[in-house]
Amino acid sequence: MGTERHFRVWRGDDENGDLVDFDVEVNEGEVVLDIIHRLQATQAPDLAVRWNCKAGKCGSCSAEINGMPKLMCMTRMNTFADDETVTVTPLRTFPVIRDLVTDVSFNYRKAQQMPAFDPPEGVAPGEYRMQQVDVERSQEFRKCIECFLCQNTCHVVRDHEENKQAFSGPRLFIRAAELDMHPLDAREDRKEIAHAEQGIGYCNITKCCTEVCPEGIHITDNAIIPMKERVVDRRYDPIFWLGRKIFRRPGMAEDPAKGRRG
Repeated sequence: MGTERHFRVWRGDDENGDLVDFDVEVNEGEVVLDIIHRLQATQAPDLAVRWNCKAGKCGSCSAEINGMPKLMCMTRMNTFADDETVTVTPLRTFPVIRDLVTDVSFNYRKAQQMPAFDPPEGVAPGEYRMQQVDVERSQEFRKCIECFLCQNTCHVVRDHEENKQAFSGPRLFIRAAELDMHPLDAREDRKEIAHAEQGIGYCNITKCCTEVCPEGIHITDNAIIPMKERVVDRRYDPIFWLGRKIFRRPGMAEDPAKGRRG
């Protein structure tokens, strides 16, 4: 036999809406997504929610639970006090389509701007060879499930809609870091792309993106900070600049933003 708990759930769209109160049964071992499904089945059949795997691997059921960006399927009800009201709202950074479903297409548009993996000339798929240590360097970043909780919590776009045009966000920065570490990627320097085109300079490394990542990726320490440091070295370190002048390969661009790998 379950216990009755109090929920507040956002109902509406990007223009109009409000929090609606529900009293709903909660059973042992359930997660927030279970309760949302029960609400759909018993009290609010038109409640819109996005979900898929219910195993914390698809990233679909992102929401804000008591103000914290989380996956509903990974947030257990026993983490709340018995008399605590559980408030479920959509991701704040993105437009609300309806109820708990948001339009996250911003992230896909930014992903399309990221240059794809570019293998060396003359190396066909199936012929790629690299050391295991090189694979391990970027393995952490491949765990991303694109829940976009890091994008949602990043105050650069959360509090400043006008920054979205120039800023790609932490999810794209770890993608840039992954490709930058790839030993077979022949594309121009990803660090410079992150600086010139993705707005990594806007990030002031508060680590809020790392704190909400359900996969435990060290977004700030292992991706953003190293890339920001190397961009600063490339652009402003006088010794690095002099070395590039002395040892510059034929045909290498003067502007470091257009420089090649090396």
